Amino acid sequence: MAASTAVGSLPHTDPVDAARFVLRLLPDLPAIPSLPRRSRREGMLAQGAVGIAGVAIGASGALLVVDPHGLDPDAPVLTPLDDDAFCGLRTFLVEAEAAGHRGAVKWQVTGPLTLGLALIRAGVTTETAFAVAASAVHRRIVDLAAAVAAGLPGCDQVVVVDEPGLGVVLRDEAPLGRDEAADLVSGALASIEGSGSVAVAGVHCCGEADWGLVLACGPQLLSLPVGPGVLPSATALGRYLDGGGLVAWGAVPTDRPLSAQADRYWHDLVALWCELVRSGVDPIRLRTQALVTPACGLAHHDVDQAARVLELVAEVGTKMATQAVAATMNLGG
Repeated sequence: MAASTAVGSLPHTDPVDAARFVLRLLPDLPAIPSLPRRSRREGMLAQGAVGIAGVAIGASGALLVVDPHGLDPDAPVLTPLDDDAFCGLRTFLVEAEAAGHRGAVKWQVTGPLTLGLALIRAGVTTETAFAVAASAVHRRIVDLAAAVAAGLPGCDQVVVVDEPGLGVVLRDEAPLGRDEAADLVSGALASIEGSGSVAVAGVHCCGEADWGLVLACGPQLLSLPVGPGVLPSATALGRYLDGGGLVAWGAVPTDRPLSAQADRYWHDLVALWCELVRSGVDPIRLRTQALVTPACGLAHHDVDQAARVLELVAEVGTKMATQAVAATMNLGG
């Protein structure tokens, strides 16, 4: 597994530039970009809702439900690959094939919990919202996995369910319980794992979450920001790593000014690892079953800032890979 990758969104308005950007800066595991500045339809919620009968996308990218009571979870969901919502993906496939990329690629899909919450905000009843969202995400995963396989035959796919809505489950006013939320996310992961071209199925949440609950959903890859929020779930994380799970550490923040040097972010990551080791997590697995990413997407940066973030990610990734090799050699010795 490559040491560094990205989360998804970029600030570019030119899809060719965006594709070449990730292929250049993340050659081992390029993340197929979404470009919400180019089109609001490439925003996370809009992209997730495209093709759902009865749902329209407003000029701002907000979901507009034509008939909140007429949505049908059994209605077919389309994935119109020629839609503006998928321009970044279409262009990446063309550019990656032209560049001769033969390695793995990573892409994200809006999760059913987050999409369901957006439908509720748009006026859909809770039961219908989550049923429609689960159906839509399943269809989207199947269709996009097939499109990526057709565009880049032989390339493994790392597919990550984007679930910022997981933080809502921590709140008293959450519209569904922990078990129901876990079932929704688990269903999306099962859809990914059922796609023959997918090598790894993961979950990303860039905010506060109950990481023990997220791990209970059964991801093969956990993508989370570096910070103390994971410490209460150290025992669950240790079991997850013992079972072969991977962690993508969001080591470079995306919500504050950047440090000039990657050392700061590397030290922060190592300090967190030390705390986890004190809680019983295997130090070798922490280093050898790890990737590094930005904490979240980069659509709110400018292109130069986004490039610097990915350069810092790559620098931390190099340090991580060096430590992983050293740890393996020491273990063998």
